[in-house]
Amino acid sequence: MPAKARSDRNDIAIVGPGTLGSALARALHGAGCRVAEIIARDDRQSLRRAGTVARKIESSATTTARAEFSARVIWICVPDDSISQVAAQIADDRDWSRKIVVHSSGALSATVLSAFKAQGAEIASAHPLMTFVLDSAPNFSGVPFALEGDTKALTMIAALVRRIGGTPFRIPARAKAAYHAFGFFSSPALAALVAAAEQVGALAGLDARRCRELMEPIVRQTIDNCFRTTPQQAFSGPLRRGDVATVRKHLDVLSSHPDLLALYRSLARIALSELPVANREELERAIGNGTIHADKH
Repeated sequence: MPAKARSDRNDIAIVGPGTLGSALARALHGAGCRVAEIIARDDRQSLRRAGTVARKIESSATTTARAEFSARVIWICVPDDSISQVAAQIADDRDWSRKIVVHSSGALSATVLSAFKAQGAEIASAHPLMTFVLDSAPNFSGVPFALEGDTKALTMIAALVRRIGGTPFRIPARAKAAYHAFGFFSSPALAALVAAAEQVGALAGLDARRCRELMEPIVRQTIDNCFRTTPQQAFSGPLRRGDVATVRKHLDVLSSHPDLLALYRSLARIALSELPVANREELERAIGNGTIHADKH
């Protein structure tokens, strides 16, 4: 089928016009899929977002109370804590047979959609391992999607993921919490680490913007080195050199900032466990307890 051809056979409804739902709607439309409805909460802001996207992709914006839910695939893109509530709200008193209902939570399994399954639907979860924030232009090309759920639903969703350029892979339901924690360390924790670096930069008299300007080259190079080679090969600095005196200076300067000190120690311990270091035993004594000047002599 040509990229812009339209077919109603496997059309899609998006529930939740947030950053992810809007991005999916645009990507599916651009890949030749028909997005029949964009379904929002019954409030002005949510409806306005839904209407903005709908106008761009030849779709219609509506609320859960007024939606037709005639599409073959219902893709729920609401926050994790709202999925079961949304499911209970729209699943009752409808025949969902021959339909596929999927949510995009990374932490929850498809079973949170059991209300739909009880009414005849095939259910699944499909989580894109990508960050979605305001004022970004997400592209699904090459983005991994973790899939689990009913076999028929997975076949359909995997095909849609490939159609928008994503890379589907299967994950057991029991592994989803650990998988989502892996995602946390892959993006939100990195942002938190940059924020922590800004706090340490402030101790050196630098404002947040200047900190980001100064750290950007080394952060980008480190990330590139990690994925071009390995974290072990990308690792550098005083721990790798075994420079115990420098590490003690770091601990001293952070001693009046308990959160930063705890973070430094935690990351240093992971480095001692997983990455190449010199003077390991001395570093362990300096880092591994609450005494800043442990084993100083």
